[in-house]
Amino acid sequence: MTYESGSAEETFSFGYKMGQCALPGDIYCLDGDLGTGKTVFTAGFAQGLAIRTHICSPTFTILQVYEEGRLPLYHFDVYRIADPDEMEEIGFDEYAFGEGVCLIEWGSMIEDILPENTIHIKLEKNPERGFDYRLITVEDR
Repeated sequence: MTYESGSAEETFSFGYKMGQCALPGDIYCLDGDLGTGKTVFTAGFAQGLAIRTHICSPTFTILQVYEEGRLPLYHFDVYRIADPDEMEEIGFDEYAFGEGVCLIEWGSMIEDILPENTIHIKLEKNPERGFDYRLITVEDR
């Protein structure tokens, strides 16, 4: 499935709709260059789960846990992970196979350890279509 977004608000809204549909145990990987809207999408996704806390990218902490919504959200940013085995140290399996939802920014960096039912979301810019244009592609692999 593809979705075209013309603004940060539309990217947020698309994330919101996906969050409303999320189920326990779902794992979503977000990929895209810096500045493509991964955190904007995640903020919308969190609100779709009824999480009202401000969402920021856990670049330096690797993981932020939000438990106030209808499902817990485990928000990972694995940009700084040098080796996928490092995910074991933070208890990735407990989150991935738990009762919440995992949303992983830069998920392709740990592709080898992701379950088969992971949903991949790619956000891409296209300057010819405008500064705020994003093509969002969702794949179930």
